[in-house]
Amino acid sequence: MTVEFALNAVVRSDLGKGASRRLRRNVAMVPAVIYGGETAPQSISLLAKELAKLLENEASFSHVLNLTVDGKKEDVLIKALQRHPAKGHVMHADFIRVVAGQKLHAHVPLHFLNQETAVGVKTQGGEVSHTLAEVEVSCLPKDLPEFIEVDMAAVEIGQIVHLSDLALPKGVELIALAHGNDLAVANIHASRVAKEVDAVEGEGESAAE
Repeated sequence: MTVEFALNAVVRSDLGKGASRRLRRNVAMVPAVIYGGETAPQSISLLAKELAKLLENEASFSHVLNLTVDGKKEDVLIKALQRHPAKGHVMHADFIRVVAGQKLHAHVPLHFLNQETAVGVKTQGGEVSHTLAEVEVSCLPKDLPEFIEVDMAAVEIGQIVHLSDLALPKGVELIALAHGNDLAVANIHASRVAKEVDAVEGEGESAAE
């Protein structure tokens, strides 16, 4: 079943830092701005608890959201969130308009599969390290994936998984790769325990010599 991500908002006319502080403090609202498309940026306000509930689902960051502003519906993506440095709640949000038929840029989370049963872990005693948790993609709105899988099953110790190794859904392109940056995604390295054992054995051999 397809999950629908929806938010309600109202147009915000009282602008500025002071207005934003009052908005958050007095009525538990979050100031936000919608950018993109052929329409001018629009300042809006969202219910803080409604936004927080939406963000509990990781998929909301890589899904087209149905945003209703004073009764008018728009399709948007989360562009950026400004969070409180100590409490972690959202203080400001930026959304980007989604236009049908036009490619969009979005950050999509990576889901790592078969980590515990990977060759480098199960038979070689290594540990998995993640270099990236998400990737930026370019695609049409209809092709936007909820996540991209990284299968670690055949990865051996000392081996690095790069962006070029990922199996991408049809119509999806990685921005970094398009710019010639084949970034590391994950690797399997020798565990700390194994390194310490090797070091102790090496010291014992040196002493014996």
